[in-house]
Amino acid sequence: MSAVVSTGNLTLMASRPSAAKKQPAKKAAAPAKGPARKAPAKKAPAKKAPARKAAAKKAVPPRPAPSPTGGVLRLIRAVWLGVAHAVGAVFRGIGQGAKNLDPAHRKDGVALLLLGLGLIVAAGTWSNLRGPVGDLVEIIVTGAFGRLDLLVPILLAVIAVRFIRHPEQPEANGRIVIGLSALVIGVLGQVHIACGSPARSAGMQAIRDAGGLIGWGAATPLTYTMGDVLAVPLLVLLTVFGLLVVTATPVNAIPRRLRELGVRLGILPDPAEDEFGEDDERYDEQWREALPARGGRRRGPAPESYDPDGAEQEALSQRRGRPRRSAVPQPAMDRRMDAVDIAAAAAADLDGVVMHGLPPSPLVADLTQGVSVGDRVETTPVPTPVPAARPKQEARPKQEKLKVEVADLTKPAPEAPSELPPRAEQLQLSGDVTYALPSLDLLERGGPGKARSAANDAIVASLTTVFTEFKVDAAVTGFTRGPTVTRYEVELGPAVKVERITALAKNIAYAVASPDVRIISPIPGKSAVGIEIPNTDREMVNLGDVLRLAAAAEDDHPMLVALGKDVEGGYVMANLAKMPHVLVAGATGSGKSSCINCLITSIMVRATPEDVRMVLVDPKRVELTAYEGIPHLITPIITNPKRAAEALQWVVREMDLRYDDLAAYGFRHIDDFNEAIRNGKVKLPEGSERELQPYPYLLVIVDELADLMMVAPRDVEDAIVRITQLARAAGIHLVLATQRPSVDVVTGLIKANVPSRLAFATSSLADSRVILDQPGAEKLIGKGDGLFLPMGANKPTRMQGAFVTEEEVAAIVQHCKDQMAPVFRDDVVVGTKQKKEIDEEIGDDLDLLCQAAELVVSTQFGSTSMLQRKLRVGFAKAGRLMDLMESRGIVGPSEGSKARDVLVKADELDGVLAVIRGEA
Repeated sequence: MSAVVSTGNLTLMASRPSAAKKQPAKKAAAPAKGPARKAPAKKAPAKKAPARKAAAKKAVPPRPAPSPTGGVLRLIRAVWLGVAHAVGAVFRGIGQGAKNLDPAHRKDGVALLLLGLGLIVAAGTWSNLRGPVGDLVEIIVTGAFGRLDLLVPILLAVIAVRFIRHPEQPEANGRIVIGLSALVIGVLGQVHIACGSPARSAGMQAIRDAGGLIGWGAATPLTYTMGDVLAVPLLVLLTVFGLLVVTATPVNAIPRRLRELGVRLGILPDPAEDEFGEDDERYDEQWREALPARGGRRRGPAPESYDPDGAEQEALSQRRGRPRRSAVPQPAMDRRMDAVDIAAAAAADLDGVVMHGLPPSPLVADLTQGVSVGDRVETTPVPTPVPAARPKQEARPKQEKLKVEVADLTKPAPEAPSELPPRAEQLQLSGDVTYALPSLDLLERGGPGKARSAANDAIVASLTTVFTEFKVDAAVTGFTRGPTVTRYEVELGPAVKVERITALAKNIAYAVASPDVRIISPIPGKSAVGIEIPNTDREMVNLGDVLRLAAAAEDDHPMLVALGKDVEGGYVMANLAKMPHVLVAGATGSGKSSCINCLITSIMVRATPEDVRMVLVDPKRVELTAYEGIPHLITPIITNPKRAAEALQWVVREMDLRYDDLAAYGFRHIDDFNEAIRNGKVKLPEGSERELQPYPYLLVIVDELADLMMVAPRDVEDAIVRITQLARAAGIHLVLATQRPSVDVVTGLIKANVPSRLAFATSSLADSRVILDQPGAEKLIGKGDGLFLPMGANKPTRMQGAFVTEEEVAAIVQHCKDQMAPVFRDDVVVGTKQKKEIDEEIGDDLDLLCQAAELVVSTQFGSTSMLQRKLRVGFAKAGRLMDLMESRGIVGPSEGSKARDVLVKADELDGVLAVIRGEA
């Protein structure tokens, strides 16, 4: 040790001279500043040297003595630390891998662990499991839960099953843990009190035979502080609280949950099922009763207790100003109604049915249940004759109309009147012809529509779930069911954007399992967003029901036509005189032809040939053939597109003639002119032999506009544009239908002058924009589902088009043919342009004319300069050849410097050449 210390001293002494040398060097520069500082600089090293030496002696640690084990302990320690670090790294890696597991796998692992623990606990409590595990289960489980240790395995199994079935609901775990804890503590505390409240002094076995340690810990403080009288109610309240928390049941919802439990167990009947079941049974029964008998109509006297037709004419003359009722079914009445109440309710409900187009309530459905079409009419309906000449009926003041007396409705209704009410605009027929309108009994009746079904409730629940999952503050406040779609009204919470709903369109379609979901934001006239979803059970809309509504409403305008039924359950009718022109478009099979049939049938049922005359253009030749020969036509049905263009030119001339009369006699509309003629107020100028007659409305229906636009686009477009611009006041109206709504068919000029649109299902968004100038038609589901956009409306109305069967059309057409024969005009399909005087003697130019015709037809280009170049003839000869071809219908008339239209197709060339050569 001395040697070591001496060596250290030597080391310290060796290092000091260098420090001493450095110190004087630093101090050597100091005297230059002044002589007063030399003395302190010399004394400083002498004073600090002992202190530095003592500090150096203390800073050197003593050298440890050599280990007697020779480093064995140090080696063991290093090995132990190495193994510990390795094991820790392994376990840390396993833990990190568990964190990277899918949460669903972790929940499955927890569930399987709980199942395993449940099996172990069941083996220890339900049977005498021997060994350390059985003793541990007895100590822990039986000691904690006491007598209820048999329920612990069941509890663990229930928790495990919930983890397996609902791994996506982790937010409910905390609630379930709290609820189970409160439930277990409350129950075990009551068990402990019921077993006599054994104390610790009674031994552990006595506590196990009671509520266990949990029950002892819950009951002992309560019984010690307030006694058993208050302890038991408090534990009962704790148990009830735990049960409510576990089942997520508020206190105010306990009665409803108990009723649902009774319904599930079969103890109580299902009120919703009974309500909808009764409605469905009543609906089916009414539907069967309302349908006419197949194979012939039934005969028999009408019931004397109720007559629907008489009730419509009596009861519906009042209450026209009431708002439309909701589509939700009315609640059933508990008290027994007498005859007066039944009659009053029937009148009120019929008012809403006929005036607003709503389905009748169960009360009216029961009253009309036994009345069918066959009970009121014979096999051959007797039409009601309309007098040939009838003055215009003056409108009755509203306050002078017949009032409905409740006492009169209770009496047997009188027989239906044999005559229709006088028409206000009945025009005088030529001659002594008496024309009878077809009876509405020729059209079938439909059953009452459903206002609600179980499918609607399921969709409401799906919409609510979508809003909850995406955390949108919105709620479904109601719905209105139509025949094809149901519109659900969604109201938004405060500060919720409408775009939150529109952005969920695909999610809503996925939730309701329907791709045809249409969102209306907002519903016109309401502060709500509408979601239109197709019904799984579609209903048929019969044309007869819509026309009966118009007849009951006493609207006698001859141009009023039936279209269908809207989403709110009301019937949709339109006055073609106010539209004044309409464009009907849709893809094949969307219901366009059915709509045209309904329009024509409505005109035949409601108007005489002196009221409305029609021009039907059917390039497809099969759609409108059923109406051939009806007296409303002024020309046979036109199937040739060339003749259709001529007919449109005739309509333009007719419009000009009508405007000449209106201007000459000082009237602004054809209705005023007709009324003045019937009243004798129009005076002819002196010497005039003309006999003025009222002008009928002229309705031109084109079933396929695309074919006309392909054959003669310029002539057809010019005529249509001129008619649509000017013909409204002249009583001429157009209905243009096409299944190809493209911009080359429905041009900009046609769209600008046809303000009313009716769009059925289209195949693309571009077609919808062509028809409606907005999207929507591409989401329709076809078969009559359409969007009606009349003139002046901001948004289209969704509706289900009416349907009329071929048998109904045939019956009405036959009736009209029996009443009157058609009177055709000969000047409708005659060319409108005067042909030039052309020398038809071909002379020696036969071969040259055949070459010119073959050249023009094959190239489809009628140009005089082309004939000059190709045939090497002069201008005079080429012009004569062109005139000869015009006289034979090969090319059209001259249009200035433009090439002439070629009127003959390439496949008709052989026939044309044979005609030129004079062959048979």
